[in-house]
Amino acid sequence: MTDQQGSKRITPGVIAVVSAAVVAVGGGVAWVTSNSQNTPTPSSPSQSIDQPVQPSTKQPSNEQTANIYWLRPKDKSVDLVPQPVKVAATQPNQALEAAMQSLLAGPTEGTNSTTIPKGTKLLGLKADKNEIHVNLSEDFTTGGGSTSMMGRVGQVVYTATTLNPNAKVYIDINGKPLDVLGGEGVELQQPLTRESFKENYPL
Repeated sequence: MTDQQGSKRITPGVIAVVSAAVVAVGGGVAWVTSNSQNTPTPSSPSQSIDQPVQPSTKQPSNEQTANIYWLRPKDKSVDLVPQPVKVAATQPNQALEAAMQSLLAGPTEGTNSTTIPKGTKLLGLKADKNEIHVNLSEDFTTGGGSTSMMGRVGQVVYTATTLNPNAKVYIDINGKPLDVLGGEGVELQQPLTRESFKENYPL
């Protein structure tokens, strides 16, 4: 009986071996777990480097800068002064139409002026290659002397050619070519360009 009970006992040496094995396995699992947490996944570098740059949506990509021309007295003459404005265009001629509409609405800065009569409307605008046709209401021809008439023509010519300074401008009133402007009978030789305006109609 004593021998049988003794054979069932676990000797201290066996306990030490088993304990060492458990510690070794546990440590190995802990080491694998620790390293698996610290090891970056293969996708991490590519995510930080290859992220596509998102375009800004604050401003439309089709925004253009156009110049609206106002009048400013200088000594004994008058200067045509540009005012840059940003206009959005999703269709052909839309930016130019917006610039002309702003011109007809009048200046927003105190130092600039216009001789275009209030109430003048843009009835149509067509830009084709190097030709620009501007159709205005009859209000455009009312009031003012020859200097006033030339000033408003210059404003239209320069604003209409803001996106194409070398273009030829045709001015119509209610769909008919404007040949004589105002009560003083200022004759216009159309088409008008920036160069021809400087030569023939000095302000």
